[in-house]
Amino acid sequence: MKFIMAVIKPQKLDDVRTALNALGVNGMTVSEVKGFGRQKGHKEVYRGAEYQVDFVPKLKIEIAAPADRTPAIVAAIRDTARTGAIGDGKIFVFDLIDAVRVRTGESGADAL
Repeated sequence: MKFIMAVIKPQKLDDVRTALNALGVNGMTVSEVKGFGRQKGHKEVYRGAEYQVDFVPKLKIEIAAPADRTPAIVAAIRDTARTGAIGDGKIFVFDLIDAVRVRTGESGADAL
């Protein structure tokens, strides 16, 4: 099993969700997060005053998936979240040792 964590631009969530639904991904967790990468934030103007925004709003998607489906899921996220502009995000893949469904007590791949 693998744990996939992707940080993407908020406006790409619907596209990513649609692509993952088409692959049969039946569950994910989405969190609103802030951060910066190479772009180091950006400048905005509010009421004529310019100020630095150090942390850019992003969305973090977390998915637990069988190892054999991970490459397709990563490709779907990569292809649908890409805009070609700086700040498109990152995808991280971790080994998932175990998962337990709280309601039934199932563990491992059965819990997914």
